[in-house]
Amino acid sequence: CRFSEKAMRQIHEKHEAGSVGVKGKKREPKDFQQCYEQAKHVSDQGWCGIPAAAFRNAMVDACRLVGFKMTLAKLGVFTVADGYDVVDRTPLVKITKGDPKYLESWARNDSGVVDLRARPLWEPGWEAIVRFEYDADMFSKLDIVNLLHRVGRQVGVGEGRPNSRNSCGVGWGPFDLKQE
Repeated sequence: CRFSEKAMRQIHEKHEAGSVGVKGKKREPKDFQQCYEQAKHVSDQGWCGIPAAAFRNAMVDACRLVGFKMTLAKLGVFTVADGYDVVDRTPLVKITKGDPKYLESWARNDSGVVDLRARPLWEPGWEAIVRFEYDADMFSKLDIVNLLHRVGRQVGVGEGRPNSRNSCGVGWGPFDLKQE
């Protein structure tokens, strides 16, 4: 069943107001807009991006679909970063088309308790130019394109992707390759 809007609103209001928890600890009010802004990967040049490792890790995962050794992919395939996150210097791939949309949705904490999360969502149509360096003695150009195609169709990147370690995904994260 869909999580009701009423329940989400009640949780939102409770978090926004702050409260005293069961154990007497004061819970600070939650600033949902600040959570949304802090969930974005923003480069030191001001553009939004995706961690470069997301594509590389997804390609390593896709190796099991075609019988490639994942350990070799870890040593032979690398995503080229366009810039670095302003907060923690995470290497990023620039999102060249599309703007984030505010999304507030429920999620389960590790304890199983329902919580609300404010995150950026890129609608279908977003674009990024992803560049790779690879060991040509281990992988051909066609191997790299095939792996990336499988990442786009079967593995995905980001939260809610099909190959999430925490779930079967929610339909986010797949993408198509565009030939230049």
